[in-house]
Amino acid sequence: MADFYPLFRPILRALPPETAHRLTLAALAAGLGGRTAALDPPILAQRLWDRDFPNPIGIAAGFDKDGLVPDALLGLGFGFVEIGTVTPQPQPGNPRPRVFRLDPDGALINRLGFNSGGLDRLVARLQARSDPGGRKAGIVGVNIGRNRDSADAVADYAEGVRRTAALADYLVVNVSSPNTPGLRNLQARAVLEDLLRQLLAARAETGASPPLLVKIAPDLAPAERADIAAVALATGIDGIVVANTTVARPPGLRGPHAGEAGGLSGRPLFEPSTALLGEIYRLTQGRLPLVGVGGVAGAADAYAKIRAGASLVQLYTALVFAGPALLGQIKAGLAELLRRDGFTSVADAVGADHAKLGAASDHGDRAL
Repeated sequence: MADFYPLFRPILRALPPETAHRLTLAALAAGLGGRTAALDPPILAQRLWDRDFPNPIGIAAGFDKDGLVPDALLGLGFGFVEIGTVTPQPQPGNPRPRVFRLDPDGALINRLGFNSGGLDRLVARLQARSDPGGRKAGIVGVNIGRNRDSADAVADYAEGVRRTAALADYLVVNVSSPNTPGLRNLQARAVLEDLLRQLLAARAETGASPPLLVKIAPDLAPAERADIAAVALATGIDGIVVANTTVARPPGLRGPHAGEAGGLSGRPLFEPSTALLGEIYRLTQGRLPLVGVGGVAGAADAYAKIRAGASLVQLYTALVFAGPALLGQIKAGLAELLRRDGFTSVADAVGADHAKLGAASDHGDRAL
């Protein structure tokens, strides 16, 4: 697909965003994505949560909501793939149109609203992938959410944990989408702590132990950021994904759809999400692996996330504009930047912009 994308790009860009996305998934499912033959530079490899990541660049939740093409995405060269957000029961999401391109801004606005095929379908696909003779290689995480009309959010998340824990390499609790009413209220300190403790208990019931992470919003007040960091350390969860889409509209957006409701992603999110990433790294004293997401469109962006505190980096929106060849460019450029600055591994660069934490951080002990 990377080779043929320049030919397909005008067609995809002429279509509504959701239609173009469905065609892209269909092409990947049909095997048109191909597989990269290039080995990742050893400097990009690291071990986190007893899992070997060939490189730190993953695709964020939202691209493959129903787990249709995780292996095809791994074949393109991603170091890991996050599928979902999946809800317990199928739901259509919000009315269309609900995805908007902001071409001049390198951004998207979406108000999808957790459109999901539900856990039954996703679990069946993961089980088939794990069957003897199936393709087990590669790290695939599952992002879980709640149904819009659910009367018990905790029960929804717990069901997601119980049904996917044995099949996922890691789990992400999505409490930060702006498109499900009331969802972000789950980030309040007491509510979040109760939720995470119950989900850790649900994970223990399964006998499986995939890392459990929480994905947070970029629109948090300082006190809320401190509360989330404190809760993460107190509960003993395994990491934080920083950050989801934003409801803010930075000045200077030029796209004609800039006023649409929903979450903004892409280039305008890079600076605020990276600043938040650095703050969460400081607040957690480098003790938790962080996943940096938001506005990554090149190697320098990925490197900035890593230096700010991210052990792993995700992208999505930039692929809409640049295509799959971007992935190889980011990995090659990131390896060069690490070598330029004297690092021997990507793990050595994590949090490099926070020299004061230095030896006081036990990030390596938590990550390995």
